[in-house]
Amino acid sequence: MSLPLVVALVVLVTAGVWYRRRRVLDVGCSIDLEATHDQFHAHVELDGVEPEPGDAVLVHGTPSAIPLGEVRTYRSRATVEQASWLKRQWTKLRSRLDITELYEVGFE
Repeated sequence: MSLPLVVALVVLVTAGVWYRRRRVLDVGCSIDLEATHDQFHAHVELDGVEPEPGDAVLVHGTPSAIPLGEVRTYRSRATVEQASWLKRQWTKLRSRLDITELYEVGFE
């Protein structure tokens, strides 16, 4: 193998590992559920963590539905997978490109 090919391969492997690397945190959270005639929403507030582009959040132990007309608040745990710097930048770039597709569809 030639030296430039080896260097390119090492750079690609390193970038791939760096892209997939993530930090996993287990944090507490509060879940606000509302199913009334005026509002229908579910909000999650994480304790001490602010999700950023590329992060994944999995909330554990929440109900799948509440009866119509009720407002409930729960305390639970959430797993936050924080994206690497490279994945965060890639997500920001993709989101900017994806929004331009809406312009094309919206003004045709």
